[in-house]
Amino acid sequence: MNQINIYTDGAAKGNPGPGGYGVILEYKGHIKELSSGFRITTNNRMELLAVIIGLESIKELRQNIMVFSDSKYVVDAINKGWLFEWERKKYKKKKNPDLWQRFLLIYRQHKVSFTWVKGHAGHAQNERCDQLAVDAANKNNLPIDNGYENTRNIQKNLFD
Repeated sequence: MNQINIYTDGAAKGNPGPGGYGVILEYKGHIKELSSGFRITTNNRMELLAVIIGLESIKELRQNIMVFSDSKYVVDAINKGWLFEWERKKYKKKKNPDLWQRFLLIYRQHKVSFTWVKGHAGHAQNERCDQLAVDAANKNNLPIDNGYENTRNIQKNLFD
């Protein structure tokens, strides 16, 4: 089985602030780049969303996929098994449950492995993903990250 490589990065100008993600998919010599931004979000949400978008872009199920990310938040959550404990406990007191649930839906349809890469250390694909994410975050008229803003508004209303 051939391996699909997915390189990802997320960025936020401020945390929270305008943010974006960048993704590079590599398969049999073909390369595809994806990116988008949101008007207010967090770096961790963009790191995780980059992985989700990359995985959701794979049209055939049960593919052998290697994800390269500079996000310890994402890579450790999976490689160290934390995510499955969070799921078991229904994400109680955990951030980004909407994205983690979305991630697990697509993750379970493939054979996915994760490799952590040091960010801003000259890794060509990681540097390109960073540029895609930053460029996306810098665009005008960015859409709403509903998962972030709706959760924030609910929490704000609970304490007002």
